[in-house]
Amino acid sequence: MATIWKFTKFVLVLFVVVGLLWIVLANYSVIFSKTVIGEITGVERVEIPVALVSRADSDITSKVFSFAIGIKDIKSGDIYTASSEDRQWAVAQPGQCAEAVFLPYPPWEFTKKGTYFGARLVRLYECPK
Repeated sequence: MATIWKFTKFVLVLFVVVGLLWIVLANYSVIFSKTVIGEITGVERVEIPVALVSRADSDITSKVFSFAIGIKDIKSGDIYTASSEDRQWAVAQPGQCAEAVFLPYPPWEFTKKGTYFGARLVRLYECPK
């Protein structure tokens, strides 16, 4: 009877650990995101050099509203860059200040490790003089 109880506890603990690991891996970019506050050094629309033909049931907005963003962090002076499909970046201009959340690629994507995607614009404002 004691052996069955120990085995049941072991399986339960293993199930909880695997579940927590799965949650962390599935949400890696959100959990390890970085908030950057600083001056926008550049915002460029990424234009695709091809003609986009769309059907009524297809979604091409991710291709049309793609931006490359650079923000100079006021704390460290580092410039963080990312790509984004957030339409709010269309109104941002270099020289303005912004608060943005940068989502990192997971470390198991070896070719993109250490870079960011999906820069989410949280706040856009004029830089203090």
